[in-house]
Amino acid sequence: MINKLMDIELLIKNSGLSTHLLELLRLRVAQKNGCAYCVDMHHKELKHLNETEVRLSSVCVWEDTPYYTPIERCVLAYADSLTRLTRGPLADQVFDALLIYFSKQEICYLTLAITQINTWTRLMKSFQFTPGKYKVQNG
Repeated sequence: MINKLMDIELLIKNSGLSTHLLELLRLRVAQKNGCAYCVDMHHKELKHLNETEVRLSSVCVWEDTPYYTPIERCVLAYADSLTRLTRGPLADQVFDALLIYFSKQEICYLTLAITQINTWTRLMKSFQFTPGKYKVQNG
């Protein structure tokens, strides 16, 4: 099964979406799901991508800060909406904001990336992976 999940990761990696943007949404979803292992991993990945400390420490309160671009803000809102689903439909303003910056195909990839990190957080919590041990791979 892990091989199939890694195939999806490769698909997302080759989607053309920014690695930095994908890591930012992964960190946010990991925070929302309370997955310490994934928070550690994606925090380290963003540090490796030269993310600033102020932005890293503020992802959990992104809506209340001026540190994120309009593109990042609409992706973070989308990640929040898809991670904590409600019974109602997705708010039009969340989806419509994505259409300003992304094609429908790119939105599909963003959706896949969000569902994928939601899957990973659930696996890490189920199998009780220990946070703090993740090492960024160079290359």
